[in-house]
Amino acid sequence: MIEVAGMSLDLSDPLTLAGLAGLAVVMLILVLLVLAVRAAGRSARMTEPLVQQMGLLGQHVQQLGAGQEQLRGGLQTVSDTQASTQAKVIQTVEARLSTVQQQMQERLADNAMRSQRALAEMQERMKETLHGSSKQTTTSLTQLQERLAAIDKAQDNITKLSGDVLSLQDILSNKQTRGAFGEIQLRDIVSKALPADSYVLQHTLSNNKRADCLIHLPNPPGPIVIDSKFPLEAYEALRAAKTDWELKDAVAKMKTAVAKHIVDISEKYIIDGETADGALMFLPSEAVYAELHANFPDLIRKSFDARVWIVSPTTCMATLNTMRAILKDARMREQAGAIRSELSKLVADVDRLGARVGNLDRHFNQASKDIEDIKISADKAGKRAHRLDNFDFEDLQHDAPGSVVPLAKPGG
Repeated sequence: MIEVAGMSLDLSDPLTLAGLAGLAVVMLILVLLVLAVRAAGRSARMTEPLVQQMGLLGQHVQQLGAGQEQLRGGLQTVSDTQASTQAKVIQTVEARLSTVQQQMQERLADNAMRSQRALAEMQERMKETLHGSSKQTTTSLTQLQERLAAIDKAQDNITKLSGDVLSLQDILSNKQTRGAFGEIQLRDIVSKALPADSYVLQHTLSNNKRADCLIHLPNPPGPIVIDSKFPLEAYEALRAAKTDWELKDAVAKMKTAVAKHIVDISEKYIIDGETADGALMFLPSEAVYAELHANFPDLIRKSFDARVWIVSPTTCMATLNTMRAILKDARMREQAGAIRSELSKLVADVDRLGARVGNLDRHFNQASKDIEDIKISADKAGKRAHRLDNFDFEDLQHDAPGSVVPLAKPGG
């Protein structure tokens, strides 16, 4: 945009460019006229044709000026139209911007409300979630505390059990305490299986040998001895053997220990005329018992030959239950005479009871007959009382005509 004589011209407009081009042509013509006037002084004669041409050129310049005026008017009209159009465009744009701004404000308000509602819903959900999570956390913590308490209790039990195991190891490591352990276990099994008067603990035999337990069985087989033995060192050496030499040595020690126990029991606790012809060797360990029967059949045969029966806690309980049945049968045979006498007395009592029941039945029959007669007499007396109460003498005259006293007529 350039401003000339108070007018604003747009160089990008074609009309403006055309006007400028015409103005440049006019200026060029004026320059040529000036040059021609200067040359007129030199040759006046030669100027007439030129004057004529200049006149024509002046007319053309006048026409060009008129065209320029028309061009200026057109440019002014175009400028006014452009200004009006720009104002309208600006108004339209402002109106559209206002509408867009209003729509944007409405959308922003709507989005704000939606965001607020979504945030409120999210907060509510978060509260519910946090409340549920807090409740679950409380429940989980409570359960965890209970489990920790149970774990603590189990830990205490494990600690106590560890102490018991250590004490048991201390007991089993000593030969005397190990023997006492076997005797206590044997006493517990025997006391549960047999009556208290059917056995004796720590009984001294005629050879001054003390048996751990003597069971009074009837003849045969007679009293039988149970002695507790626990070859723990040999068994532990057998379990701990890693090389062939250690295994061979442990097997030899196991055979020696068990064979010695078998011989000792056979010589000490089998006495002719005093005890049965056999005895029991009680092993307090099921593992030792299983090891003997699984890997030492020669020791089992040797015990059979010596009439020493090897038992574990389980087989000892089964054997004692069999002995209890034998004791029960023997006691029933001993009391057979007394039972027969009591049965005879019971039969006599039953016969006497039958006779007395018969007598009672006859008394009941007689009493029933007497009661029936009393009912008949009472019925008759009731009927007579009813007739007397109703003054019904006709039936009385028919029943007993001679017993009725006639009434005398007045004055007769």
